[in-house]
Amino acid sequence: MEASINTTTTRRRTRYWIPAIVVVGLLIVSGFLFIQSKSSQVAAVAVQTGDTAAAFIGDLSASATASGQMEAVQSAILSVEQPGTVAAILVAEGSTVAAGEPLLQLDQRDLALQVDRMQQNVTLKEAELKALRNGASTTDIVAAEAAVQSARATLDDLLAGPTDEEIAEYQANIHQQQASIWSASAAYNSTADAVKESSIASAEADLIEAQIAYDEAKDRNDDFAISFTHEAMIDAEEDLEIAQAKVDELKEGPNQGSLNSASANITAAQANLNEAQANYNELLAGATAAEISAAESTLASALSNLADLQEGASAQDIAVAEAELEQARIDLLSAQEELANAVIVAPFAGLVTDVLVSVGERATGAVVELVSSEMEAVLQVDELDIGSLNIGQPAIVTFEAWPDAALSGQIHAIAPSSGGADDSIVNYDVVIRFDSADLPILVGMTADAQLITEEKKGVLLVPNAAVTADRQAGTYSVNLVIGEENGQPIVENREVTIGLKDEDFTEIMSGLSAGDTVQIGKISAPTANFSPPGFGNGGGE
Repeated sequence: MEASINTTTTRRRTRYWIPAIVVVGLLIVSGFLFIQSKSSQVAAVAVQTGDTAAAFIGDLSASATASGQMEAVQSAILSVEQPGTVAAILVAEGSTVAAGEPLLQLDQRDLALQVDRMQQNVTLKEAELKALRNGASTTDIVAAEAAVQSARATLDDLLAGPTDEEIAEYQANIHQQQASIWSASAAYNSTADAVKESSIASAEADLIEAQIAYDEAKDRNDDFAISFTHEAMIDAEEDLEIAQAKVDELKEGPNQGSLNSASANITAAQANLNEAQANYNELLAGATAAEISAAESTLASALSNLADLQEGASAQDIAVAEAELEQARIDLLSAQEELANAVIVAPFAGLVTDVLVSVGERATGAVVELVSSEMEAVLQVDELDIGSLNIGQPAIVTFEAWPDAALSGQIHAIAPSSGGADDSIVNYDVVIRFDSADLPILVGMTADAQLITEEKKGVLLVPNAAVTADRQAGTYSVNLVIGEENGQPIVENREVTIGLKDEDFTEIMSGLSAGDTVQIGKISAPTANFSPPGFGNGGGE
């Protein structure tokens, strides 16, 4: 019986709990659905704390910034090639010059003479080469043949010895020199023996006669003085003086000068005789081995020269002449270049910064300093940015002197090595050349540049503030506005792929379309107290 009662009780309770389970299940399901509905609504509704913006199609560029100074594209210190005297200075410090414009001139006189000499040498070498190619003329051959005959005759004469005529001629010369000695000796003896007693007596007799003649002429003139008697007296007086001088000279003895002159004549005559005798002896001895050898050499040379003329120039001779002509032309070009270098010209258009010499000074090195009128900006770029730069990338440069003006240009060069580190910052020199420069830029001015590292046109853009980065996951997202409720935007977190980014905008490569509205700034989700019916209110068993 107890078993029967237990069974009944169990069945009744089972029937009672079936509806309860259904009811509870329904309540749980409805509560779950309600919670799910509320959860979805909480994920999509946000309270706006910023603005919204629409994704749009536009252009974008990334850039790096750097500063530096303006420098001349070219600079030069001009020097003279060869030292010289400064003849003229044609510019002054601060002068603006064009490419090729003369700046300074050296004295060119010696250089011009050198050019003339080199030109004459070229002309001579050209004539020599032409003569070799054309061969010897008839006149040259005849002259060469005559030289051969003369050399052969000389050798034959040396080998044959002296002729009778030559011996007689040399002997006659000896006799002539001997006669000269005898004549000179006689003259000396005559000079030495000229003063004798008889000569003095004769001279004194002449003196007495001259005295008598003078006395008579004087008496006549004294008695009857006329022109004739006076002139006769004067002549008689002169004869008397001459006679007296001769007597005095004879009494003094022979003149030493006359004796010396006569002695010198004897010495000279003896020397001539000795020479004549030596020549005669040499003639009789015949030619020496050295003389015969020299004559043979002269004949051989004359024969060789004649053969060369008759044969004509060899290929080697022509080659040598051609080489000599080429060297002469090189020397001429060198002289002409030195003459041209005597005028210092500007290698490029620019500004003269210094003149280092004066007129009349001897220039041996640098004479003029010059910078080009074309400027470039040399920037110091941080090593963090240098990897994104390439030759040809555009740049915008501004100046502290003109803050409202800017010049466009391109990266012209990037230094392969850094200029050193300062406070652990490593910089590289980057050169910017300009498309055009209308500003009066000066060397040393400060330049600030924006270096465009990348550009994109016609891409989808949103403000940077609309993009949120998940650093750990390596993803990016935006809050896409999908609707509005109670005046507040309804947003959905949307993952996106980004591309290029600048200071204001970010490129969206996927996840959005043009015209989509995104939330800018932070959002905060609302909170609500929620309890399913029958829970948390103390009801039920």
